[in-house]
Amino acid sequence: MADILEIKNVSKTYNADVNNPVHALDGVDLNIAEGEFVSIIGPSGCGKSTLFNIIGGLIDDHDGEVLIDGHEVDGAHKDVGVVFQEESTFPWRSTLDNVAFPLEIEGIDKAEREETARKFIKLVGLEGFENHFPAQLSGGMKQRTAVARTLAYEPRIMLMDEPFGALDEQTRMLLGDKMLEIWAALNQTMLLITHNITEAVQLSDRVVVMSYRPGIIKEIIPIELPRPRTSEVIATAEFGTYVGKLWTLLREEASRGMHDTEKSLFFT
Repeated sequence: MADILEIKNVSKTYNADVNNPVHALDGVDLNIAEGEFVSIIGPSGCGKSTLFNIIGGLIDDHDGEVLIDGHEVDGAHKDVGVVFQEESTFPWRSTLDNVAFPLEIEGIDKAEREETARKFIKLVGLEGFENHFPAQLSGGMKQRTAVARTLAYEPRIMLMDEPFGALDEQTRMLLGDKMLEIWAALNQTMLLITHNITEAVQLSDRVVVMSYRPGIIKEIIPIELPRPRTSEVIATAEFGTYVGKLWTLLREEASRGMHDTEKSLFFT
């Protein structure tokens, strides 16, 4: 399939004009095909979230290019939806009104936006909770509300930065199943930032392994497990082989990050 997203030679340095600049990214190149599910893993400090924010148009002072359908992205883009790790539902709005919010901003009339919101509430498995407020929902349900809200304006590309990172492992795996159902139903392009190797293998067509700072792409591993895929695949030997291979690639980078952090604490 054709590439929908191209990341070309993207670099980012923070505090470039001071004595101790932070080189977050260095010449990242990555192409993602339309309808592909790609995860990016790497140690803390490798620039994963910086890359995420650049693709999402939240950081614009960087080197290199981000292109969608061959056109350079400059700022927020209508084809890109973003889901963050932090819980982001509006506590004063019901599930229905949370999900309908971006359509309300677009000026879509109430009946149409509520019909669309109900469709995506059903898709994420929250049917029956339309009139509940965030305080009445579990952490996983609130994140599904946030996912449905992003899906409601039907972006072609979904960026997710550790969306289930604060949840327990069992809930996280089950929500992984739900994300695969959504991905299959909508044929969206999904880019997931995660620390969780198991989650990356469970969900992805390819896993991108990044080095410690400055972040570069160390290796890209195709995940050749059959689809449709559910969390049941975690019990297979093939799945364990992928997890082991990714941890081997990641271990050296994680050790570098830990050593750097310990050194900074020691000399602070």
